[in-house]
Amino acid sequence: MTELWRLSATALAKRVRAREVSAREAAKAALDRLEAVNPLINAVIDYRPEWVYEQADRIDAAIARGEDAGPLAGVPVTTKINVDQAGFATTNGTPLQKDLIAQVNSPAVENLVRAGAVLLGRTNSPTFALRWFTSNQIHGHTRNPRNPSLTPGGSSGGAAAAVTAGIGHVALGTDIGGSVRYPAYACGVHGLRPSFGRVPAFNASSPERPIGAQLMSGAGPIARTVEDLRVALAALAAPDLRDPWWVPAPLTGPATPLRAALCLRPGGMTVAKEVEDALLDAGRRLADAGWRVEQIDDVPLLRDAAEVQERLWLGDGFPALAEAVARDGDPGAQAVVDGMRAKVAAMPENAVVKSLVRRTTLTRESRLFLSQYPVLLLPVSGELPFADDLDRQGAAGFRRVWDAQLTMRALPAMGLPGLVVSTGMVRSVPVGVQIVAGHFREDLCLLAGEAIEARGAPPSPIDPAV
Repeated sequence: MTELWRLSATALAKRVRAREVSAREAAKAALDRLEAVNPLINAVIDYRPEWVYEQADRIDAAIARGEDAGPLAGVPVTTKINVDQAGFATTNGTPLQKDLIAQVNSPAVENLVRAGAVLLGRTNSPTFALRWFTSNQIHGHTRNPRNPSLTPGGSSGGAAAAVTAGIGHVALGTDIGGSVRYPAYACGVHGLRPSFGRVPAFNASSPERPIGAQLMSGAGPIARTVEDLRVALAALAAPDLRDPWWVPAPLTGPATPLRAALCLRPGGMTVAKEVEDALLDAGRRLADAGWRVEQIDDVPLLRDAAEVQERLWLGDGFPALAEAVARDGDPGAQAVVDGMRAKVAAMPENAVVKSLVRRTTLTRESRLFLSQYPVLLLPVSGELPFADDLDRQGAAGFRRVWDAQLTMRALPAMGLPGLVVSTGMVRSVPVGVQIVAGHFREDLCLLAGEAIEARGAPPSPIDPAV
């Protein structure tokens, strides 16, 4: 019999609802797996077994009463340390927030609970969620389960590492510049950044975020199957009055032709041959599934969008961020601040206002483009997953990382959904592709993603490499 922690989220929830296994049994399997492998990768930094069992017992009691326990009934999930979970510190990877105990769940966490999920533990993230690598001064360093010499990605590096190693079936991440998509890519699993306004967000423990973060950051799931992402998205997208940006958009849009554009070097970015090969392979997989795939030379205004993302992210509050990073003392976060200081200094005083206006134009143009091509295939990164801590290897290392992440940075400026599907391994290094669709058309991303996934993906979950 398959060990419970190996099952997909949808398969496990089905068995729990049918009373073939109990939520308590699923919780025990998840905790046993966590305790067996987490010391090797440091993905989960806080968990409380007695509370995990209490949640599971409530699910079992509801099912015994004949109640609908939800689409994620009894499924162990993890949450990220920059998202409020009642009773736990929203540390954001810094000792400065080690005592910032959330009193209530964030909307995304609350929606998972309402869907029947069992909150298993808190996953690691870089300081202030600033890097595509995962380490900090309070919780330590997270390792990539497939290859410890590689970054697990960031900022949701602990989330992706946990899912890959079989610690929980779904992980909740956040993404303002690739923080869901890149860790999924680096760890060889799948991750979805939803459209702006799809998943409600709010941290009651913290001050209101600057406008750039409000307009670009989104919470999304990381999982081992595309179907699990679909179920998790439906759960996460439930309404919550605390987020005024939430939009009551349907999860499935109108039928559209199966047509995709494939761009190997968007914005003229440099792309490694292995990344290019993965994109061409994904295009062939879609064509084999009945899609019409057209290779295009470029994606209009992608570099403009990346600049808007930089200015909205860093143009409001950078001095305060730099001061907090200096007080924290984390060398990785300091490398980001140092790498961006000159760029921020060169921004005009009205950079945020001008970028908000430019964002409107870019969003309009992206909608017109994606009306012509309902799905767009892009590199996740210009390179295979980086060697760990590459961004700390001087100015050249930081610039190499920054330049390779063009698509990670550009898409949030336009509020577009992006799905990363892992497609294979280049020796011991994962590779995958990014699927983009129009606003609130995650269903198209998932439809294309399933066709690509069905034709090959790295095995998971796995035992961590050492």
